[in-house]
Amino acid sequence: MKKFLVFGILALAVVSCGKTKETVEVTPTNLSEKEQQLALGKKIFDGKGACASCHLPERKAIGPSIKEIAEIYRAQNGDMKAFLLEKAEPIVDPTQYVTMKTNFVITKRLPENELEAVIAYMESF
Repeated sequence: MKKFLVFGILALAVVSCGKTKETVEVTPTNLSEKEQQLALGKKIFDGKGACASCHLPERKAIGPSIKEIAEIYRAQNGDMKAFLLEKAEPIVDPTQYVTMKTNFVITKRLPENELEAVIAYMESF
């Protein structure tokens, strides 16, 4: 019984001290820099940016579609980055501004390259 207990503790120590696998993202080298930026933007938009929970590509959900946002920002020469950093007023759907305000906590904390990638992704529509 004592041997079993010692063996169990030893096995637990070996397992818990083992190296964990790190997730390494590999960006396909056959993509252009712009394609890599768009892929990153989509990943952030759909993931940690939490944008996809309210914005769909082609149709309105809780918020306006990505396509509608992109079209309006192009037509009005709007500054999407300033809006996402909460430094500009809404130009697409001011009635949804209160809902969007909660996401500024996320967008204001995105690293510069990720914020730029999200904007590039949205502008691609």
